[in-house]
Amino acid sequence: MVHVAIIGAYGSAGVAVAGDLVDVNGVELTLIDDGEPGGGLCILEGCMPSKEVLSAGEARFKTRHDDRVQGVPEVDLDRVVATKDEHTLGFAEHRRAAVHDLAEREGVEFIHDTARLVDDRTIEIGDRVIEPDYLVIATGSTVNVPDLPGIEEIDYSTSADVLDATEFPDSGIVMGFGYVGLELAPYIAEAGGTDLTVIEHDAVPLDEADSEYGAELLDIYEENFDIDVRTHTDDRRLEPTDDGGVRLHVEHDPPDGASSTEIIEADELFLFTGRTPALDGLGLKHTALEPGPDWVRETMQARDDERVFVVGDANGHEPILHVAKEQGFKAAENILAHSRGEPIEKYENVHHHVVFSGLGVYPYARVGHSEASATAAGIDHVTVTRSASDDGVFKTKAVPEGRATLVVAKDGTVLGYQGLHYHADVMAKTMQIAVEMGLDVREIPDRSYHPTTPEILDGLFRDASAELE
Repeated sequence: MVHVAIIGAYGSAGVAVAGDLVDVNGVELTLIDDGEPGGGLCILEGCMPSKEVLSAGEARFKTRHDDRVQGVPEVDLDRVVATKDEHTLGFAEHRRAAVHDLAEREGVEFIHDTARLVDDRTIEIGDRVIEPDYLVIATGSTVNVPDLPGIEEIDYSTSADVLDATEFPDSGIVMGFGYVGLELAPYIAEAGGTDLTVIEHDAVPLDEADSEYGAELLDIYEENFDIDVRTHTDDRRLEPTDDGGVRLHVEHDPPDGASSTEIIEADELFLFTGRTPALDGLGLKHTALEPGPDWVRETMQARDDERVFVVGDANGHEPILHVAKEQGFKAAENILAHSRGEPIEKYENVHHHVVFSGLGVYPYARVGHSEASATAAGIDHVTVTRSASDDGVFKTKAVPEGRATLVVAKDGTVLGYQGLHYHADVMAKTMQIAVEMGLDVREIPDRSYHPTTPEILDGLFRDASAELE
């Protein structure tokens, strides 16, 4: 009998491990989670509730930008939050029920309590101590608070606070313009009417994208949401204002000009500076485990203990829901292989991300290679790009901005897709199939139907095929 304990069993990664091990003969499972109510970050404070509130802002934005429609609706923030809470609690209840159903199986136990490590793979839970053969850490992540002078004096708002907000200030400063900031800044501006100043350290946001996508997204934010994005800007220190607001000292360092300093004041600070593995209180100091860069191998095994697997946000690799699930599946597979003395495998995935930028009206999607990553990998390739405005369907839907890019190898193999346009998120799965199956672009049917937004894909397929010929 192989005993596996999972700390963080309610989360997406933890439940993925449990689901793949529960019916395996000879495996005993102990599922541990102290969540209240429990359900995992994605359900309670991440993917699900954020898309809920974004959709309300999207409705207002689309009406406001369509001159065929008279009047601009107001977002009822009380109703938005109440509906979000109702749905979120329902989703979380479903997740908890799934975990509890697993615990009804023979050889499976669920413990709703806090776990603490007191030695290598020795877990203290209340007045119990268990020593499993394998340990899975799936404790998720928590807000990363930067070590910035004065931040301890500021009452900042995190993404969780924004999701629960029924009112917003007149003005705000956004620190952190990764996927969280890109998604929530337009919501605050649209639903709350807040004047926002965003601090962006680089020339453009969207580090994973080719630079023209970040530049186009900046234009969309500044022109459509009136968000002031300060590029090439670094935050230096914070201090509270006498009226309860925030004062941020920054330094501009443009590549083609002299550096300068500035003081920005606003009513509130929105802190979207990423997340960090939630490991505090787990008792890792009593083990051989030393978290840090590369502390978890690509097999999902901890560097310092091959019988400890760390999955999802807890390992710091890639804090994305679907990646957490896939890591969980790979960890379960590798636990079984290791216990049988069989070779284990690395977790490898095709890059597949969606950022619900522009309130989801202008989402960014990337599957596989960008032009920059294909070049860096030394792959001989062809790249074609189309503007959304090249296809009339985007104009008819009053969403004419954006672009899409297709990268193909010289033999026609589809290597990657990027889209920043209406429905780019919907097209990501289609393009994932094309990339992961290694389809030849010349063999993909060019057949879009009565005007549909996937016409932009057909245009890319035709353009790439013509380039190859």
